[in-house]
Amino acid sequence: MIVETISALRNYLNEQRKQGRTIGFVPTMGYLHDGHLSLIRSAKADNDVVVVSDFVNPTQFAPNEDFDSYPRDIDRDEQLAMSAGADVVFYPSVEEMYPAGSSTFVETEGHITKVLCGASRPSHFRGVTTVVSMLFNIVQPDKAYFGQKDAQQAAVLIKMVRDLHMNLQIVVCPIVREADGLAMSSRNTYLSAEARQQAVVLNQALLKGKTLFESGEYNVQKLSEAISNKIKEMPLADIDYVSIYDYPSLETVENINEQALAAVAVRFGNTRLIDNIILKKN
Repeated sequence: MIVETISALRNYLNEQRKQGRTIGFVPTMGYLHDGHLSLIRSAKADNDVVVVSDFVNPTQFAPNEDFDSYPRDIDRDEQLAMSAGADVVFYPSVEEMYPAGSSTFVETEGHITKVLCGASRPSHFRGVTTVVSMLFNIVQPDKAYFGQKDAQQAAVLIKMVRDLHMNLQIVVCPIVREADGLAMSSRNTYLSAEARQQAVVLNQALLKGKTLFESGEYNVQKLSEAISNKIKEMPLADIDYVSIYDYPSLETVENINEQALAAVAVRFGNTRLIDNIILKKN
């Protein structure tokens, strides 16, 4: 079932709550893949009702980014979402979410939004926290599900929920990968055949870093260099960042203490891909 208006979705969910049903929520920008479907399945396993939002949010794209070309196919998305266990797909227009005169934003400040993707996309996380807080307000879920692939986003949203005393639990689910290790992403469809072949180096490089870490190397600079050098083996790879931070605080450390996030962003032509791995001491 597709619902396009906030009022219709609220009416539907109010009826579900009256019957004592719990609500799980999976926010997406559509063009669903197996990573999204795994989130929907997790939500269905934990909750009575599952809502999937399908909304390409303009406020998290910079003017030179791919908002207009971002892949969209609502009929395909509805079929996939329902097959994975969704009960309703919320498919609002931009005008429904941002009516004329909208000028209120939610912003998580500090180091957590200024590093990694926040460094090269300075307005991105303000758009993310704004639209997700709106969606949380509309859906009022018991639990919301996000993928570890967007690890910085997950950390930012966990902080937002805590700071604003929102009454829900965020569940972070493991990265879902293609058979060759490439993290699933709607943007993978942009890749040329050659770039797609070379993009597997992201996961390979992160695993190389993990192996080095598990052998006893905890120095962030040395680990980062090992990951970078592996990525540079691919001629089409243009590195945006290779970084390691304490996780989930995303504070800078020279040596890994208990747990860190090794994260990469790499362009192949015009397509920017991200991937990450958690480095955790036993």
